[in-house]
Amino acid sequence: MLETRQFLPGGLSLFVLTLLFCAAGMPAQLQAATESERLNAWFEAQFQADLERSPMSKTYQGIIDQDYDEWDDVSLEFQEESYRLGQQKLDEMRERFDFDALSEQSRLSWRLFAFDKEREQAGHPYRDHVYTFNQMFGAQSRIPAFLINQHRVSEASHAEAYIDRLIGVETYLGQAVSNARRRAAKGIMPPRFVYEHVLRDARNVISGVPFDADAEDDSPLLADFKAKVAQLDLGDVRARGLVERARAALLDHVQPAYAGLISEMEDQQARADSRDGAWKLPDGEDYYAYRLEEITTTSLTADEVHELGLRETERIHRAMREIMAQVGFDGSLQEFFEFTRTDERFYYDNDEEGRERYLREARAIIDDMRGRLDELFLKQPEAALQVKRVEPFRERSAGKAFYQRPAPDGSRPGTYYANLYDMGDMPIYQMRALAYHEGIPGHHMQIAIAQELEGIPSFRRFGGHTAYVEGWGLYSEWVPTELGLYDDPYDDFGRLAMELWRAGRLVVDTGLHHLRWSREDAINWLSTNTPNPARRCGQGHRALYRHAGSGHGIQDRHAEDSGAAAARAARAGRGLRRR
Repeated sequence: MLETRQFLPGGLSLFVLTLLFCAAGMPAQLQAATESERLNAWFEAQFQADLERSPMSKTYQGIIDQDYDEWDDVSLEFQEESYRLGQQKLDEMRERFDFDALSEQSRLSWRLFAFDKEREQAGHPYRDHVYTFNQMFGAQSRIPAFLINQHRVSEASHAEAYIDRLIGVETYLGQAVSNARRRAAKGIMPPRFVYEHVLRDARNVISGVPFDADAEDDSPLLADFKAKVAQLDLGDVRARGLVERARAALLDHVQPAYAGLISEMEDQQARADSRDGAWKLPDGEDYYAYRLEEITTTSLTADEVHELGLRETERIHRAMREIMAQVGFDGSLQEFFEFTRTDERFYYDNDEEGRERYLREARAIIDDMRGRLDELFLKQPEAALQVKRVEPFRERSAGKAFYQRPAPDGSRPGTYYANLYDMGDMPIYQMRALAYHEGIPGHHMQIAIAQELEGIPSFRRFGGHTAYVEGWGLYSEWVPTELGLYDDPYDDFGRLAMELWRAGRLVVDTGLHHLRWSREDAINWLSTNTPNPARRCGQGHRALYRHAGSGHGIQDRHAEDSGAAAARAARAGRGLRRR
């Protein structure tokens, strides 16, 4: 204090000067810091409160505590309670904090929090418009994927929690089935083709030992549990005891739960029709307009999105014709597409050796890009990244590739999943762009860095908006061109093919849900206008209206759709670029 006083004007003490500040009103900068600190502390308290309501979100975050043995509550009552609590938080924020007294960064947090809650309010009338089970998401595949990939077992108590979660499948999956049954009563059912995929995934989970005593292989969950327990130093007797308890839980709780799901899905399958669009749902046109705004964060109408997709398709087709000229292909664009679909040079063998080669080379592409990041960006993620094959029990239904965020504490790396069920769906010429999109500098870099940021609220670190997330992914496919990494014309064609896939989604999504195209119309359009294999064209219309609907607002939600315009916006504002 004595040293400080020497530098104060007129010999005033720091204490007296503080009193004068209080009397005259704090400087705006100091006031903003105080109000911002209060708001950020409140944001963190709300985030933690939400986290406490979601045991599964805790596991995704790498947190192991007293509810490590539980599943989320996905009942209608819990969902309604969560919605009310969210709206109360919005009201509380507006009442307790002075927006004008906040720093610029805290004002952004305020606006983002309000935006999210306002979107929840806008979507509340459509809370049952989500398909509980579909060909790509749903508890039928989420349960085994979660236990296998998220539930760590590093000590005996974690194995005990795993068994308790196996027991809890009966309640968790039962709630999901009840949600599907309630929605079906309102006429909200997926189109008929979806049920085949859901039923197959469900049956895969309860195939093998112990469900079939004569089977040669263990079921996915028993195999996973055995492998995790085997890594513990427990002794044979205790390890065998845990495995036997897991077997009993699978037979007594998991099998009946999945049998109930299969029965309900078979019943709905018999009643389902082939109408694919959101227009068939109650208030379907309004719902689709809401989903368009939700996913794109724009006010574009369905017609405008459709026209944008057509324009982008034509632009990319022109670029593809330039590559046709480079490689000396004599024929039409559609003939070139057929060439790239069928020529053996573009695919690895559809066997285990071919799959291992794909994974090995994808890792090499990512490792090479990681070593070049300093040429493009100022910051790199600290979290590790692994490349894995999608598990066999869900690979026939899962998408081509997707990303799972790392645990914040480093206990689980980020994961780029490649679906290698049919190597004919994974052309070599797309390998580079796909690795950049899902891995580095794509989703892993963007998502891992976001959650490693300091000084911003957790809801921003772990949240996300599809238009930005997928816009960054598309930008990440493009930016390696600045390093000359698409020196092979066919690799650059693969990059364009992935960009074209997004443009095509704009066309077929609006075609299905606004213009009332049939699924066959959409498949035919994609088969004609993109080089993707026919099977992938059948999965291409990942509808803007469809989302997971799990209520896990904190866990990773890898968004699926965006347009090329979003990527160009990302290019224009690349804040991490080294200049």
